Amino acid sequence: MIDQKLREAKDRAIDPVVRGLVALRVGAGWFTAAGLITSLAAGALAWRGLTWWALVAFLAGRVFDSVDGAVARRAGTASDLGGYLDQLADTIGYALVPLGLAAGAGTSEVWAACAVLVASFYVNIVSWAYLSALAEKRGAGVATVQGTATSIVMPTGLVEGAETVVLYIAMLALPRWLPGWFWLMTALVAVTVVQRVAWAVRRLR
Repeated sequence: MIDQKLREAKDRAIDPVVRGLVALRVGAGWFTAAGLITSLAAGALAWRGLTWWALVAFLAGRVFDSVDGAVARRAGTASDLGGYLDQLADTIGYALVPLGLAAGAGTSEVWAACAVLVASFYVNIVSWAYLSALAEKRGAGVATVQGTATSIVMPTGLVEGAETVVLYIAMLALPRWLPGWFWLMTALVAVTVVQRVAWAVRRLR
């Protein structure tokens, strides 16, 4: 919901660091890989019940994810392949954290809520990824119209990257309330899917 505004502020804030990394010839791919590795670690740590360490690993992954695209753009090496791999790594990380938490809790109540949440992620991915591709194909996509630096931009919805990070922090910091967090996020994702369906009905006729 607020990702675009936050991205602009984030890019300004980290630009000195990014310029230093580019000067040192540190490639963006290293940060994408680091983000994936720390996300894998977050899922594993959550499974072992080390939720605070999992939170640290998850946040580290989000930092790496914030840097990779900025480094690529500053170095002039941004590509569709890089954007694709970055999105793939993000998706893996976002799936592993709730699965790790559910495995750590090990109760049928938590597993049921986790299963519904992960299923909602499948629907959500289709709701924005396929829709974004169709919109860009028609020259009416957000990336085309706004001229954004990212490879593709999802239509705005209630739950985007920033909101997901906040909810994941809550899950990891307060795992005793996992079923509630899972059901809450599922409901918010469902609202987001409905928003994007409405966007599609208006724009793709």
